[in-house]
Amino acid sequence: MTNATHGERRKVAVLGGGAWGTALAKLLADKGDDVSLWCRREELADAINRTRVNERYLPGAPLAATLSATADMPRALDGAGMIVFVAPSHATRDVARAAAAHVANNALIVSATKGIENDSLDFIDQILAAELPSHTHPRLAFLSGPSFAKELAAGLPTAVVIAAKDSATCIDVQHRFHAPHLRTYASDDVVGVECGGALKNVIAIAAGAADGLGFGHNTRAGLITRGLAEIARVSLARGGQALTLAGLAGMGDLILTCTGELSRNRTVGVELGKGRTLDDILGSLGHVAEGVKTTKSAFDLATKLGVDMPIVAETYAVLYENKPVKDAVRDLIGRPLGPEFR
Repeated sequence: MTNATHGERRKVAVLGGGAWGTALAKLLADKGDDVSLWCRREELADAINRTRVNERYLPGAPLAATLSATADMPRALDGAGMIVFVAPSHATRDVARAAAAHVANNALIVSATKGIENDSLDFIDQILAAELPSHTHPRLAFLSGPSFAKELAAGLPTAVVIAAKDSATCIDVQHRFHAPHLRTYASDDVVGVECGGALKNVIAIAAGAADGLGFGHNTRAGLITRGLAEIARVSLARGGQALTLAGLAGMGDLILTCTGELSRNRTVGVELGKGRTLDDILGSLGHVAEGVKTTKSAFDLATKLGVDMPIVAETYAVLYENKPVKDAVRDLIGRPLGPEFR
């Protein structure tokens, strides 16, 4: 396996200084890699280097001396044998364009971002394939699954899936991220893993809204299960495998995001259910909630593909058409009856 010799000091560039990027950078630095954490804002990079913690996005998680932060993209990428993209989905294209000229010929490329770009309706794998040099394409891999940054950084046992079209790349990246508290599984279904990771955020907003209204476990379980059916329809329409959605990138991530108190997307839904406006919620959140932008992309994608996604459609109506949450619930339940599977 390339780049995977035990005991060898290797440089990794992690592009994105948010909570998830910092957690992954910490994991790799703790394993002994030399990690360069690229931050969009120079003041954040300086603060991380000075205090050895990312107080803005991941407070309480000490960072090893083998991790350094920088706002200089070429410096971050210089000599990096593995590059991890962890910018928000709406910023990924710009970050990839900025990085493209500085990617080493043999570097592994890993995406840990989940989302669908507005307008283009491209998933992250499509964005990276379009913006990065063709020589990088065989070494593209995608990390997904139920993984809160705070818990991973705290060393709590976590399991994720690594998807890649090239089996050697997949195995290589598996070993690079595997740690005593992080188990990595392999998949060749990039489409299914990407669909699960992006679309679960939309369902989490819906589940949170139901919780905000004071509904019970029955409602949440129904939304999770029927939400998974909607995700599977999109994945199958795009050539993905149904079984993938029964795994970590599908059901696993969906359960976590719809039920976990640390889920920003669920939090958005909870507050909507309590009657707050979206602008007010996002203004006080302090972090990116990928599901808000992804809801628009998912709604547009369902229309383009001719895929029935009623939960996504009602979530879109709440977020972008100011539809009352209670009316959305009423209309979901009042739809014409039919078979569970078709």
